[in-house]
Amino acid sequence: MDYELLGNIHSPKDLNNIKDLNKLCDEIRHKIIETVSVNGGHLSSNLGAVELTVALHSVFNNDNDAIVWDVGHQSYTHKIITGRIGKLDTLRKEDGISGFTNSSESPYDIFTSGHSSTSISAALGLAVSKNINEDGGHVVAVIGDGALTGGLAYEGLNNTGKFNKNFTVVLNDNKMSISENVGAISRYLSKARTIPLYMKAKNTIENILDKIPIIGSDLKNLLIKFKSIIKFFFNNSTLFENMGFVCYGPIDGHNINELKSAFSIAKNINRPVLIHVITTKGKGYKFAEKNPRVFHGLSGFEIHTGSMRKKSLSFSDVFGDEICSIASKNPKICAITAAMVSGTSLSKFSYKHKKRFFDVGIAEGHAVTFAGGLSKGGLIPVFAVYSSFLQRSYDQIIHDCSLQGLNMILAIDRAGFIGDDGETHQGVFDVAFLNTIPSVTIFAPSYFIELRQMLNKAAKNPKGIIAVRYPRGGEYFCPSEFEYTGNTFDIYGKSPGDDAIIITYGRTFSFACEARNKLFKYGKAVSIMKLNIIKPIDPEAVKSAKKFSVVLFFEEGIKSGSAAEKFGAELIESEFFGKYVITAINDEFVKHAAVESQLKKYSLDSEGIIKKVLLELGIENEKKIRYNDF
Repeated sequence: MDYELLGNIHSPKDLNNIKDLNKLCDEIRHKIIETVSVNGGHLSSNLGAVELTVALHSVFNNDNDAIVWDVGHQSYTHKIITGRIGKLDTLRKEDGISGFTNSSESPYDIFTSGHSSTSISAALGLAVSKNINEDGGHVVAVIGDGALTGGLAYEGLNNTGKFNKNFTVVLNDNKMSISENVGAISRYLSKARTIPLYMKAKNTIENILDKIPIIGSDLKNLLIKFKSIIKFFFNNSTLFENMGFVCYGPIDGHNINELKSAFSIAKNINRPVLIHVITTKGKGYKFAEKNPRVFHGLSGFEIHTGSMRKKSLSFSDVFGDEICSIASKNPKICAITAAMVSGTSLSKFSYKHKKRFFDVGIAEGHAVTFAGGLSKGGLIPVFAVYSSFLQRSYDQIIHDCSLQGLNMILAIDRAGFIGDDGETHQGVFDVAFLNTIPSVTIFAPSYFIELRQMLNKAAKNPKGIIAVRYPRGGEYFCPSEFEYTGNTFDIYGKSPGDDAIIITYGRTFSFACEARNKLFKYGKAVSIMKLNIIKPIDPEAVKSAKKFSVVLFFEEGIKSGSAAEKFGAELIESEFFGKYVITAINDEFVKHAAVESQLKKYSLDSEGIIKKVLLELGIENEKKIRYNDF
């Protein structure tokens, strides 16, 4: 496609020079499709927000204006308009631009956002600071209807109603988050979408009454007094108005003129304003419009056919099949998701065991406490959640579940590096924070068969909180002679005279095994301890490691609070006087890149492990380590 207008956009102010904004939107939409088809990313949500974004930046484009995006995965048009069109081809690639808003990337990305329901609270803080500092400018929070299933959004709304200055919330209502929205708020918005006739009729009547001399204004005031009653009749609620907002909508989120008009009005109201905008997820690309859930987040596709790249069997797939099978035999098993039915592979469970399946919306804290209630009632709840989203329920795990001695299973998906989604989504903190909580047991399968067996073991006799964590994607290398015993740990390759022992867990075991085989070329033999349970650490594992003079722990997680630190502390307590070396992620966030690149960067792939082992065993000159020999 010939991008006639896109090349003229270097900042939001350049929109003032574009006569045909609809044509610009077409070009933006095509560019997004073209980019995501190659790089992967979030397609449906971005296609639905094109006109909305162009209209926002057309109206709110003063230097002091700020737009805060929620979740941040609908910001591709925003990135294009704010001077990053030349970098869009690097989207989600290493050293390229992020797939979410990122405050270190651009001054227009006011707030980094990869998780949901945060925009209103953050934007309110910005608005209050502008007021205190007398900075001027407007603040807009853009939030999706799916994000309104998260409690943080209502904490923000509740406090915003007390703010007596201009503040705009744009509700981008596309009728779903990743999966279809659930709950009372979804029903409320569904009903709100059915009343455009009410809005149109009210506006028409007010315009007519304005033109009637003398009596017209009195009738109009009478109408305003009855507005709440009329609206309650149509909508059965005035939720946002009761929170202190002036509300407008629903309006067509793909009509540039209507959007600009609404935003211009909101800009001049000295009160919090909420604008309800209806958009179509996947707008302008027929395959995404037809199946917005599939095209929400993807690794790439063929534009003309909509066909996806073939995916191999993943840990998520294995979990979904196995938990469904377990539930068929055990009527106490329940499954919970936080708006991630397909992402956590619970689709099969959702229709096969419908009465025992619960999608609570984007509300991870509620999910855990709800699971606590299920457990208290004698059921066995299984909360399937991405590692990075489990962070949002830390207090609930401690206060509502562990403290009360409740039993449940946390199926932690996307544990470890996850690749292109970047800092906000890396699953590298769960081990560290779960390590701090009493009565938590953490299983770490390396292979599909282990995941199945660990799930069955957890479901058969759940004691306390059992976390089963597994990575994104599929299996890696497994030595033909290795066999999982079901014990808390396994030793692989132990032989008399081994120079050192490597300790690890999860998929890193695969790379350690590859490294062990290649180390023989240097005349170095190492044993490998694979931890199957990483919390609590089996004292026998510590005793076994203590027999070696060099112990190297490799962990695909944050170092502070890690299993490696815990194991090292127990080694010291057992009077170990050898060399103990930890290779993990230091005090930093992991940037977006391919998983293979992330593993290499942090010395957790086979070559990195080889290098670390050889250096600790006396080959100090890195140049002597010739990876080409392998």
